[in-house]
Amino acid sequence: MNRTVAGITLAVLLAAAGAGPCAAPAVAAAPPVRMAYLQSDIHHLALWVALDKGFFAANGVEVEIAGVFRAGPEIMTAFAAGALDMAYVGEAPSTTAVANKAAQVVAVAQANTEGSAIVVAKQDSAIRSVGDLKGRTVAVPGHSTVQDFLLRRALAERKIALKDVNIIVIKPPEMINALRTAQIDAFIAWEPFPSKAGTADVGRKLATSAELWPGHPCCVLVADAGYRTASPEVVRAVVRAHVQATDYIREHPEEAVKIGAKYTGMDEATVREAMGTVQYTATLSVEGEREYVKFLAELGYIKLDDPDAFVDRFLDPSVLRELQEK
Repeated sequence: MNRTVAGITLAVLLAAAGAGPCAAPAVAAAPPVRMAYLQSDIHHLALWVALDKGFFAANGVEVEIAGVFRAGPEIMTAFAAGALDMAYVGEAPSTTAVANKAAQVVAVAQANTEGSAIVVAKQDSAIRSVGDLKGRTVAVPGHSTVQDFLLRRALAERKIALKDVNIIVIKPPEMINALRTAQIDAFIAWEPFPSKAGTADVGRKLATSAELWPGHPCCVLVADAGYRTASPEVVRAVVRAHVQATDYIREHPEEAVKIGAKYTGMDEATVREAMGTVQYTATLSVEGEREYVKFLAELGYIKLDDPDAFVDRFLDPSVLRELQEK
């Protein structure tokens, strides 16, 4: 995806101009919210819908896309550098960064649950189950990503030692070609890359994340902790637009498919299949976050003296609660 920051900002402004009397006044003349998301990640569809349909402008807020990243840890590095105000990002990398004091963000809404898959070669692959990954090379988008977590969780459940699987990092846009050229035996990625591997006749889904961990939380909408404190009205407006976009996806799935195709550059058939594996919701999963924290600690990715207190600090359901009460 090669949309520029200026191009996306222009699109938001045009949407505001077209919103007419329904547009809300700007939130205290606030500067644009510096937003980021992951490249071609269909989990972040609500952001694209909110941009495309003018929901941010209708709630009086301007959003500027300050970065399109290839993996969640890269987004957390941008937060640490002070380059972002809010972002759509995986729950695992944001949890890891906050627990390790590498960045300070809070999750103000869920973006989705489920929506990833392990993919193997469609032709000539002897891998028929997750257990067959022993001794194989498997690509993940990055360490501490949701997909890395899901793979390691699946291996642990099958009592496969991590040393018996060659886990390497390849960014999702390069995964399909790596599988095609036999550089890897399998990959795990967010949608729509698993579905694209199928429609491109390169791979097949070995296991979806719904099968690996039913209902697992995946991506969240996060805000820089300082920004959350300094600009509560802006954060509330962004979350309100996010909820509206999430509802729109459920109520207008075919229009959402078109928007997904526009932002990923993939065909509608691939996007439609991918969306079928994703559950779009704004409700934060407290129990899911507790499991992330527990397993990330077991992996040695994080160390916490009081996991429950951490979860209470990291998840901020108050914005959604306020919106629901109105």
